[in-house]
Amino acid sequence: MAEWSKIARRTRVPLGFLFAIFYFWVAQPSWRSLALSLLGVVPGLWIRALASGHVRKNEALATSGPYAYTRNPLYLGSLLMGLGFAVAARSWWVAAALVMFFLIIYVPVIRDEEAFLQQKFPEFAAYSQRVPRILPRVRVAAGEDHSPAGFSSDLYLKHHEYNALLGAAGMMLGLVIKMRLFHG
Repeated sequence: MAEWSKIARRTRVPLGFLFAIFYFWVAQPSWRSLALSLLGVVPGLWIRALASGHVRKNEALATSGPYAYTRNPLYLGSLLMGLGFAVAARSWWVAAALVMFFLIIYVPVIRDEEAFLQQKFPEFAAYSQRVPRILPRVRVAAGEDHSPAGFSSDLYLKHHEYNALLGAAGMMLGLVIKMRLFHG
């Protein structure tokens, strides 16, 4: 399983580009599906942006902001964005491929990253007992830091998280162009 995690980590970006080609090929967007897709895409972008401004990779265990609700807010944000874009595509093939992609690629990557965090940060064990892996808990226990006050725009920029916004905008534009060119 550890070997597959390494393969998944290395191939997730190239596979993402291949998935994008498949996506645009099968997508059948409408104005309504594009509008509905924003219910997943916008919160996904917001969660990813907030999370990227809280994480100091390999320096400290992030437990504040969105990390107080889920151990993997970046992946949760990506999942919400993916679900939003599946709605925009109006394709069961896209939805099925998205679920398979998440299960085959991202679940092993998440497990591998959590094994690393367990080794690097002794406090990860207690943190992982309190905070769910993906789906966020509704409330944070008293005394835990859940405020977005620890957000750092410098970290947001350092992690190049604005690329998610640019990518989402490019995808939306591509869907609008496809809709206008091929569907009247």
